[in-house]
Amino acid sequence: MRILNRWSLWSLAALLGFALGAPAAVAATPATDNVQAAISAFAKANAAVVGLRVAVAADAASAESLGKERAGSGVVIGPDGLILTIGYLMMEADSIQIITQDNKTLPAQAVAYDLATGFGLVRPLLPLRGIEPVALGSLQDLQPGTPLMAAIGAQPDNADGEVAMTQLVSKRPFSGYWEYHIDAAAFTSPPIGNHSGAPLFNQKGELIGIGSLYVGDAMGGNRRFPGNMFVPVDLLKPILAEMQRTGGTAISRRPWVGVTSAEQGGRVQIVRVSKESPAQKAGLAPGDLVLAVDGARVATLEEFYKKLWARARPDAEVSLTVLQGADLKTIVLKPVDRLNTMRKPAGI
Repeated sequence: MRILNRWSLWSLAALLGFALGAPAAVAATPATDNVQAAISAFAKANAAVVGLRVAVAADAASAESLGKERAGSGVVIGPDGLILTIGYLMMEADSIQIITQDNKTLPAQAVAYDLATGFGLVRPLLPLRGIEPVALGSLQDLQPGTPLMAAIGAQPDNADGEVAMTQLVSKRPFSGYWEYHIDAAAFTSPPIGNHSGAPLFNQKGELIGIGSLYVGDAMGGNRRFPGNMFVPVDLLKPILAEMQRTGGTAISRRPWVGVTSAEQGGRVQIVRVSKESPAQKAGLAPGDLVLAVDGARVATLEEFYKKLWARARPDAEVSLTVLQGADLKTIVLKPVDRLNTMRKPAGI
């Protein structure tokens, strides 16, 4: 079974301003007690981390961008073995396997996928014995500079998994190029490599977030500073019951047009158009600039998405003011419910 190794403990102590090599005769202090308490909490939380292996069908909508074979991590959050991960790992899954820290591989099934937050839930089909679920913490009270621990689940080529010390460097909204936005995200540095679904823990061993991306601007402000983006579990708490009950959330049933976009000089530029998407059918193309949605000017991805999503039905028509080369055009298209374009994972 994986344990927190000496390097991990030294890293934690160093982040807190201590070293493990202090003489044993030195009397305990409140500060050293805090370090030991954090180490114990991290070790307990680490025991709930598992690896995930996912296979999807070759004709799945997400196979081209995310691959047919996916690997990442998850963490046990429920007494029945319920596992929280990042949703793109288990999106459209044909099969899911859990790899425990004692090198056992167990079959699992999808429970829910929430498009709005990006969270995914899976449940083992056989009991996960001896694993205590972690408690859910909160990002709200954490300040930049706070030491945190990220854990990576076991894989066939890395049976022990990994733990890594990192720090919170910023908290801010995040807009993804794939029609995704959350109003709060956790950004950490130094970055970890296999971040997909990796749980992030505070010094009490509480779960703070789930790994989503490597980013080059973890500090924000367009400054080069590599790190990771974690989706905070604060977003999970209000929807967890609904996800388990229905396999998703009502807020995820929203318009999707099928573009990859970026912010360029105060404008939204289309970088890629998905095949057979509403955007492609309407004639949008890479390089187009989206200037307005239903007549309302948009200058950022957040504004673009929120204007797009502010309609009663996912398939309600939307009017885009677009600059195509030197031509200013009004393009009317009919979005679709993104979830209706994807295969449901086995189990949902």
